[in-house]
Amino acid sequence: MPELPINNRIRELRAVHSDMSQLALAQQIGVTRQTVNAIELGKYSPSLEVAFRIAAVFELPLEEVFQYQKP
Repeated sequence: MPELPINNRIRELRAVHSDMSQLALAQQIGVTRQTVNAIELGKYSPSLEVAFRIAAVFELPLEEVFQYQKP
């Protein structure tokens, strides 16, 4: 499976926020822990709504959580 052109800092941000677990983040944004894991690993691109929810949890602009890499 080719890598997605979207990188993210979710794992890093979870660590900075009191070692937030994937499950805790998932519950806050309304998805499963497996979805958070897949997003972190770059195996799944979140919907725009989920991406905004993630950014809101960390109180950061979207572009500080997700970065688009031109193919």
